[in-house]
Amino acid sequence: MTFRTRFAPSPTGPLHLGHAYSAIIAHDMARAAGGEFLLRMEDTDLQRAKPEWDAAIVEDLTWLGLTWDGPILRQSEHLTQYDAYLDRFEAMGLLYPCSCSRADIRAAVSAPQEGVSHDVYPGTCKQRSMASRKAGDALRLHMDRALAQLQGRTVAFQETGETYKGQHAIDADKALQDIGDVVLSRKGEEIIAYFLASALDDVHQGITHVVRGEDLFDFTPLQVMLLRLLEQPVPVYHHHRLIRDDAGKRLAKRDDARAISKYRSEGATPQDIRRMVGLT
Repeated sequence: MTFRTRFAPSPTGPLHLGHAYSAIIAHDMARAAGGEFLLRMEDTDLQRAKPEWDAAIVEDLTWLGLTWDGPILRQSEHLTQYDAYLDRFEAMGLLYPCSCSRADIRAAVSAPQEGVSHDVYPGTCKQRSMASRKAGDALRLHMDRALAQLQGRTVAFQETGETYKGQHAIDADKALQDIGDVVLSRKGEEIIAYFLASALDDVHQGITHVVRGEDLFDFTPLQVMLLRLLEQPVPVYHHHRLIRDDAGKRLAKRDDARAISKYRSEGATPQDIRRMVGLT
């Protein structure tokens, strides 16, 4: 099997040093293994994703000297493919409709942020049947039933990142306590959960090694569970350290002072960027 990594930014703002670090690691790992490096735009947030940010990301990565194999995959261009997987979950009896607040639902399906806790759903709508679904309802995973279907299967993943290196088995009790009945989608509004779309696209693109920041490690057990429920292969994961500001806080897209485009405009070179993130 071809060693294949990917860089999957959301085109909702400028790339900063943290993005550059992740992209370079994934790129260099693939090239060192004689494999492939893919670029994917995770633009399912249709309100915030902008074509101009998409173009800026491509420009920055090209300037960094990174090359990718094949065309760029944009999630917004195949939203209907996700519906097919949701239909499979529904056929397995693993979904129920939820009419809780739209703000809560949107927060639940967005990419996680470091320092923002994941609130386990209290089960307000858990007894509802799919037959009671109304327009605008979200679809939640019935975690108890999902775990029951996974009994007897190997549900684990291999981690090669320094902090979490090793084999990790998914604990059912911990999944119920720490993950709960997560939102997978709000049908009819083209909203798909970040963690579901990302995992499905890793399968679609044949990604063998998922390279990303340590802030996403806690979402990995959920993604592995979803993949095993769908009888899909589980990639190897490599969660790397985060690039932080002087106060120790993870860089975010609002940190324009560390935007790659700003360093470029000030005369920095790609080698300077590698040095700034500790790769030389």
